[in-house]
Amino acid sequence: MMRALWTGASGMIAQQTSLDNIANNLANVNTTGYKREQTEFQSLLYSKLQTKVTDHEGNPKPVIGQVGLGVRVTSIVSNFKQGSLTETGRWLDAAIDGEGFFSVRRPDGTVGYTRNGSFKLGMSGTTVMLCNSDGYPVLDTQGQAISFPATYDTSKLIFDQFGNLTYNPDGNTSQVVAQLALTQFNNPAGLLKLSGSLYQETDASGTPRLEATDTNLKASRIVAQYVEASNVQTADEIVNLIVTQRAYEMNSKVIQASDEMLQQANNLRS
Repeated sequence: MMRALWTGASGMIAQQTSLDNIANNLANVNTTGYKREQTEFQSLLYSKLQTKVTDHEGNPKPVIGQVGLGVRVTSIVSNFKQGSLTETGRWLDAAIDGEGFFSVRRPDGTVGYTRNGSFKLGMSGTTVMLCNSDGYPVLDTQGQAISFPATYDTSKLIFDQFGNLTYNPDGNTSQVVAQLALTQFNNPAGLLKLSGSLYQETDASGTPRLEATDTNLKASRIVAQYVEASNVQTADEIVNLIVTQRAYEMNSKVIQASDEMLQQANNLRS
């Protein structure tokens, strides 16, 4: 009966983690570029009750007597399914239609990757820099911060489908200011999640592959004046919430039943 106590406790702990993950998904249902996360489970070790399973005549059976010892959370995996594109009308906004990521320079000098294309403008001396909402400069294909003179009329700037930031001051001549660095990973699920909708490369994700130079990649398409919405489906998360709540409740019932059985055993009289 003690096994049941530990097994029920492991189930409650695992379902609590699942609930935490569902809560995070629902909290980010309106976060631009957010990717839904899914909790994955795995059974724990099994206890072998009998080394040899035989029938009443001593003949071996083709089964083994084992009992499981519970469950644990093995991973929380991001689902990088494309989110819906939402029109904003802002020239600073850009959505990625494809598997790429934008690149930004973090304060410690490392590069962060994001699907959030809601960009802002920041001043750097006499130039204007393209930044994310945290003020981190957005990088071009050369790994440099995208900037342009403060004299530019920002209403004449726009992204094309290839990620080029173009300036057309008179409506006739257009010049390319910079090209957004769009990066892909062999295993995006291995990226380290940071705050601010940012990701960081890891050994599990593999090294970043720049779409502008890697001809083996299917290039992403930039949709100007749009942003990518979260790919969280509220109805699915509510269903998962109910299932998790019921699983947590059933595991608590296991612990309660085990406690009552132990109480009965302790109250036995000879």
